[in-house]
Amino acid sequence: MSETLRLPVEKTYETELAALAAGDDQACPTGWVLSPQAVVTYLMGGKAADGTVISPKYVGNKRLIESAVATLATDRALLLLGVPGTAKSWVSEHLTAAITGDSTMVIQCTSGTDENQVRYGWNYAQLLAKGPSREALVPTPLFRAMESGKLCRLEELTRMGSDVQDTLITVLSEKMMPIPELNDAVYASRGFNVIATANDRDKGVNDLSAALKRRFNVVVLPLPADMESEISIVSQRVSEMAESLDLPLPKNANDEITRVVSIFRELRAGETADGKVALKSPSGSLSTAEAIAVMIGGLSQAVYFNKGVLSAEGIAPNVLGAVVKDPVQDKAVLEEYLETVLKKRRGYSDYYKVMTDLV
Repeated sequence: MSETLRLPVEKTYETELAALAAGDDQACPTGWVLSPQAVVTYLMGGKAADGTVISPKYVGNKRLIESAVATLATDRALLLLGVPGTAKSWVSEHLTAAITGDSTMVIQCTSGTDENQVRYGWNYAQLLAKGPSREALVPTPLFRAMESGKLCRLEELTRMGSDVQDTLITVLSEKMMPIPELNDAVYASRGFNVIATANDRDKGVNDLSAALKRRFNVVVLPLPADMESEISIVSQRVSEMAESLDLPLPKNANDEITRVVSIFRELRAGETADGKVALKSPSGSLSTAEAIAVMIGGLSQAVYFNKGVLSAEGIAPNVLGAVVKDPVQDKAVLEEYLETVLKKRRGYSDYYKVMTDLV
């Protein structure tokens, strides 16, 4: 087992990528290590030419992934849009790994991200000693992606200030980045492109300008359409993460995942699964990603504090933490759900008891 906490996905799935590349006889765009068809197989799952099983990285509509891959085969940038927890970053990372073999050129956008972190910075010791020069310039992931003809990932683009966002307009439209201090510019090599992710649910979101929006093709990633799909996603990711964290997966893991996903989907939708009871929704998104985090937290608690037994006793506190983001509003929402739904539902009495004691 690797001593690294988390490897880039091109290392984790190295065997699958190699098998697809070995049997890939389709035409590849310049700079791509796999053909568009092979990239879709890598994301959606299937088999390589030698029979190697390719695990699905995205459970959802295949046409969305085909549209994303087709966009990246042109000179148009891709924007993956969706509410939190719809696997935007996961899809972005795997697309980059499959297309260029390097998913590490990433800029995590925040309210504190400035132009120097997007375009380039300076080594001030060299700048003072020798003045502006290419040697004194510190390239960002975007700069390096342009030079090497690879993909750059911009995570949570709308978290970045609008004035900083607009520094991308010249890069996306002209495929070049001016360096006025050197009276020079870096021109994008063939194969360069940008994958950005964004959501419009978080506080502090900065809307993209119309000029910037026009330079992206937008693919909206929805929440899982049905409960079976969401359970499948959570089960797969929990299994992978449990293995990497050395957390044994009990036999009843799928049963507990089903119960957690059921609770999340009902609170998220504002009604019970049968549509008979209307519910208030909490302020959080209760996304698939949060369901995965809840289960991993429950697994850890089971292993270290409950003799390996996975039960509501260890999972319910994590569910509570996911639901109650606002201590007043969300607490009232959860209390109502516990009394009107879980209290009467067969098979959920343990969740009702633990969460009622904790609320």
